[in-house]
Amino acid sequence: MTAPQDAELDRLAAGEIDAADLRVLDQLAHLYDTLDPVPDGLVERIAFGITLDALHAEIAELQRSEDLAGVRSGEATETQTVTFTSASLSLMITVSPLSAELARIDGWVAPGGGATVELRTANDRMERTADADGRFVFENAPRGFGQFVVRLPGDDPHPPVITPSIEF
Repeated sequence: MTAPQDAELDRLAAGEIDAADLRVLDQLAHLYDTLDPVPDGLVERIAFGITLDALHAEIAELQRSEDLAGVRSGEATETQTVTFTSASLSLMITVSPLSAELARIDGWVAPGGGATVELRTANDRMERTADADGRFVFENAPRGFGQFVVRLPGDDPHPPVITPSIEF
């Protein structure tokens, strides 16, 4: 480019956004919405996953996820087993769908006697206390995205353990 063209581009770049700029930006937005739209629920999942608690927590890692098909009845039911581990505990859950909206979640945490297990979903928080063997149950959990927060009992303060969000 020549010096006068460079000067003109610099002048345009330094100017305020005008109607022509807004039209181009609208066309670009439409192009991205068409070719690469934001997945449904992404904004909600991000907001759900980022909490103040997560800044002061130990993060559990997803170790294993298995889908199991039930064979005892005429209808197959899907059951999902997921295992999480962290430096201080292990958490295994089995999710059994009850309906399109609800699921039963059976879980085990080790060490678990007296651990508090919180299930966080987009619209709800439920809490259970694990028995002496580390077992807990959420009988009518809303299906969708959720994450677990485990707090170990005792006088020695330990940060809560938070799992990644999963869909059940």
